[in-house]
Amino acid sequence: MEKYTAEIEELRSKSLDIEGIVGKSSASQDILRTISRISRFDANVLLTGESGVGKTKFAKLIHGKSKRARGPFIEIIPENLLESEFFGYERGSFTGANKEGKIGLIELAQNGTLLLDEISELSLNMQVKILKVIQDKTITRVGGAKEIQVDFRLIAATNKNLQTLIKENLFREDLYYRLNVITINMPPLRERREDIVPMAAYFLDKFNNSYQLDKVISREVYDIFMNYSWPGNIRDLENTIERLVLTSEEDIITKKQLPSNIEIEADLSVKNINESKLKDAVEEVEKRLITNAYQRYKTTIGVAEALGISQPTAVRKIQKFCKNLEKINS
Repeated sequence: MEKYTAEIEELRSKSLDIEGIVGKSSASQDILRTISRISRFDANVLLTGESGVGKTKFAKLIHGKSKRARGPFIEIIPENLLESEFFGYERGSFTGANKEGKIGLIELAQNGTLLLDEISELSLNMQVKILKVIQDKTITRVGGAKEIQVDFRLIAATNKNLQTLIKENLFREDLYYRLNVITINMPPLRERREDIVPMAAYFLDKFNNSYQLDKVISREVYDIFMNYSWPGNIRDLENTIERLVLTSEEDIITKKQLPSNIEIEADLSVKNINESKLKDAVEEVEKRLITNAYQRYKTTIGVAEALGISQPTAVRKIQKFCKNLEKINS
């Protein structure tokens, strides 16, 4: 624990004290080096990776290392946002509008950084308008005619494959190339396992301080964490640590306090698979995939779509492998 605490302090100092950025793995270190190189330039950045990998935190790190660090950091999640919230509106522009008008989120990012999170969720109509903002660095408020100059550094983030969406006519190719000046892909936590233990130690320290507790994670639990796939990535790990800190009755967190999905997967460790005959190993891998998918998506349709199998096959496999989970979910 002392070793990990020292490493956390070192990494924290390198990361400008952005909460939650702990990266020991070579992949994380490569990302941090890339950010250090590109942050001082105003080029657009596209952050890609699964949900929960920490894209917002790394966007804040880019902002913190940039020449715009003293300016605002504005995050916009497009889903369900109205055009008036993006661009603002002039007074009297529509029924229910504020009498004085309202400044939009894009304008709020003036002289700072604008993070367009979940960029894939933008409607095609809004994509055209965002493209114009990026190209011209001007906006026009809803109900207004005057163009307003805006100056911000743009970072976009997505957990989807934009090139696939382009082929499906769901995302504009010209907008993609505007966003894709510098792309930083953030691997899922299961592909950078060296980060799991120091991150868990970081979150343990965080929640012990927050709740004025003194919990300790056992070595056995750390080993289980290393073998778990963490489908929700860093957010999943953080939530798990907080839940364990708050719900464990003893000061030492042991295997018996772990959520059922983590404990079930731990029983299917890589070591056990390596020591099995081929037929048994294949079945254990299949069981792990089905169990993880069912725990995550909860339905046979979700499992079928996630694993690329038919729904009847998903039903059979769930009945075969997920009896314990079915009891839990019921």
